[in-house]
Amino acid sequence: MSTLLQNYVARQAELRPAATAVVSEEATLNYRELEHRSNQFARLLRDSGCGRGDRVCLLAPKSAASIVALLAIYKADCIYVPLDPASPAPRLAKMIVSAQPRCIVAARPVAPLLEEILDTDALRDRTAAIWLDDSQSFTRHSSEPVLSENQSHDAAHLLFTSGSTGTPKGVVITHANVIAFVEWAVKYFGITAADRQSGHPPLHFDLSMFDIFGTFAAGAALYLVPADLGLFPNKIAEFIRQHELTQWFSVPSLLTYMANLDTVRQNDFPKLKRVLWCGEVLATPTLIYWMRRLSHVTFTNLYGPTEATIASSYYTIASCPQSDSEPIPIGYPCEGESLHVLDADLRPVPNGVVGDLYIGGVGLSPGYWQIPDATRAAFAHGPLGENEAERLYRTGDLATIGTNGEVYFRGRADSQIKSRGHRVELGEIEAALDAFSEVDDCAVVAIPSTHFDGQTICCAYVPSLDHIVTAAMLRKKLAAKLPPYMLPAEWLELGELPKNANGKVDRPLLKNHFQNRASEASRPRASSRAVTTRNHA
Repeated sequence: MSTLLQNYVARQAELRPAATAVVSEEATLNYRELEHRSNQFARLLRDSGCGRGDRVCLLAPKSAASIVALLAIYKADCIYVPLDPASPAPRLAKMIVSAQPRCIVAARPVAPLLEEILDTDALRDRTAAIWLDDSQSFTRHSSEPVLSENQSHDAAHLLFTSGSTGTPKGVVITHANVIAFVEWAVKYFGITAADRQSGHPPLHFDLSMFDIFGTFAAGAALYLVPADLGLFPNKIAEFIRQHELTQWFSVPSLLTYMANLDTVRQNDFPKLKRVLWCGEVLATPTLIYWMRRLSHVTFTNLYGPTEATIASSYYTIASCPQSDSEPIPIGYPCEGESLHVLDADLRPVPNGVVGDLYIGGVGLSPGYWQIPDATRAAFAHGPLGENEAERLYRTGDLATIGTNGEVYFRGRADSQIKSRGHRVELGEIEAALDAFSEVDDCAVVAIPSTHFDGQTICCAYVPSLDHIVTAAMLRKKLAAKLPPYMLPAEWLELGELPKNANGKVDRPLLKNHFQNRASEASRPRASSRAVTTRNHA
């Protein structure tokens, strides 16, 4: 077993140097090239003052060069902090201020974004940039292996997730966390050097860690899926055919999008062996669509929050469901993991009874970056045990246990949702809106969607009497604060928000309103002030 993530590539460079490692639109690298270039880049980082424990941000589109940079950050004993180039500058600036990186590795296409990010008082003249595209800056360095001081328990990366207070939280993930899942997954799925695996999630999404290091652990080939293909399901299908992929891994919303537009032919993708999904619930009718067309493929549901590293449970579907209403379990704990469905006193609930879902085991994050109160609130030792192995993470999900010990997801206990596989705290959207002088009050809810997003984010707002406000104006302002997947698609202007008997915003009533409106979408709008702005970015 590897002790550091970058060692997977070093091992393959020795065993199979000419084998294809990464394929992207602009370049294809074999394992020897990947190893040598990442060694050179690591030496550049060290010459730039980066050392053990330093954070290094990566602000770049997904590419072979980005994978080189990721490995180099590890080899320089630094902590990788991926940033989403599609997010607005103010939100990214919050993450950078929190991470306090030694430097930012950036691609030239995002130069205007980086300039905007660094033009803030907290970052101006304090953060250096290294350009990913400037190959001459690192190719003059030696390609010999870089000696590492890191150990498996050291942090590998910080992944920022949506925060209910309006500020993203950095989740610390160690090398050991990722390696534990990768070693299990390679064995369970039977991944070999002959596999050709998809790399669909963006690099700031934790699912990308499995794509990358599950591939490298087996010496397989990673095919990076261009980000813009997600808008065109037929092109995704053609990508799988053209590259003869053997494994596809994505969020369920993309599988639903492809099914809704009927892009999968009967007995399609003859080389494909596995379809895996994670990040949100896959509707049973969508699964039936795929399984009826691809009888030669195995289908596996993976489940797990960022705080528990990629996935903590799995369920491989034995046979095609017979009914659209048949639920799909999140299944059983991966090796070294544990799932617990508990009551308010942290006691196990009987089978079939809804309780709070907790996770324990080898995937648990050490906690949130420099937020000890949030770490203490989310991670705890319960009555299950007193030792470190019984440390638990409260997921915020509700669950039940079936008759065979399989676990079923039963919804959320809070205001967190998944949109296109991204974790979204609705409170973060509300916090951004509350900062606008044009809004006196607002409430953000989500309803199920058959579109690509999986959940439709809806906003009811009360405009300030001092301003002329439209939903289009608010959406435009919000787009400067939040990434596209967090923007409400449905808007409703009200004189005041509805309240329940306790004087709180009646969110169930708002959800019912938006759901009823969605079901009547083909009928004329009763009010011109109710606006739909569906985002396809």
